[in-house]
Amino acid sequence: MKSLVLLLCLAQLWGCQSAPHITGMSFKEVACDDPEVEQVALVAVDYLNQHLLHGFKHILNQIDKVKMWNRRPFGVVYELEIDTLETTCHVLDPTPLANCSVRQLTEHAVEGDCDFHVLKQDGQFTVMHSQCHSNPDSAEDVHKVCPSCAILIPFNDTSVVHTVKAALDAFNAQNNGTYFKLVEISRAQNVPLPVSTFVEFVVAATDCTAQEVTDPAKCNLLAEKQYGFCKASLVQRLGGEEVSVACKVFQKQPQPASVNTAGPAPAGDQTETAALPAAPPASLVVGPMVVAVPPGPPAHRTHHDLRHAFSPVASVESASGEAVGSPKVVQPGTVGAAGPVAPLCPGRVRHFKI
Repeated sequence: MKSLVLLLCLAQLWGCQSAPHITGMSFKEVACDDPEVEQVALVAVDYLNQHLLHGFKHILNQIDKVKMWNRRPFGVVYELEIDTLETTCHVLDPTPLANCSVRQLTEHAVEGDCDFHVLKQDGQFTVMHSQCHSNPDSAEDVHKVCPSCAILIPFNDTSVVHTVKAALDAFNAQNNGTYFKLVEISRAQNVPLPVSTFVEFVVAATDCTAQEVTDPAKCNLLAEKQYGFCKASLVQRLGGEEVSVACKVFQKQPQPASVNTAGPAPAGDQTETAALPAAPPASLVVGPMVVAVPPGPPAHRTHHDLRHAFSPVASVESASGEAVGSPKVVQPGTVGAAGPVAPLCPGRVRHFKI
């Protein structure tokens, strides 16, 4: 019995010593436009784009909130909320983010909202936690800016499926080399007059030849993945349908065993992955032609929500659980300043608000 009591006492003593000391948790408020905070936000956006599996790259628009926690035994953790905007560069496009255009309000812009915990230690930044979602601007707001502008429509809309299939057939028909397969519908819009559908989609090279393929279902993606990004339109004319498609085909990209970032899987095949291409793209354009194709069943959504398209690495460490020290709050303004002072947050808007 004495041995049992001693064992219980030792267990309780060990538990007390090993429990995290979370009393006195504190954070330091810092300005959203502080240069180091902006550097942290850019690290977070870079992380976001590296882990996007579908859709388009995002760019920093505004830093909404920031807290800085002291981390035991070393370093600090930045807890921040940021707003992003969708760009015109697909996640598989090797174009640097700085060279990507922001999708404008008249193009039916998409805004991302993200929460990040970023550790700074020994001058290095590490993303510990991340969570994002995104939403398009409302159709009503778009029409306030531009009454005749095209509006986003679901990927499985009959006109979208028809346009994508027609455009891909047109591309393969005039391509003397590899047969390309549909991987992802990335964007779709309708215009009432003239009746038109605009689409953006991703294709991938297969082991079939475009001019000789008889059963596309038997065509497999290449071991060294080669993706292409296409923009197409289908306009209804009195004499038939006019399809125009332009595809930017990226160079072949090997799949190293150490790569964690996955590319989009082909439609109907969720097993294929790919690394982000690193080589400049080559352009290939197909002119208008009249075609007729049956519809297919893409997913019912109007954009690739970051909630599902973003695949972050989960963290096992919380920012607040590592916080120690006394509460410290940065006061806005400067010593001796008179009158009202600017708030610490939110920060400046870099592009536009949705």
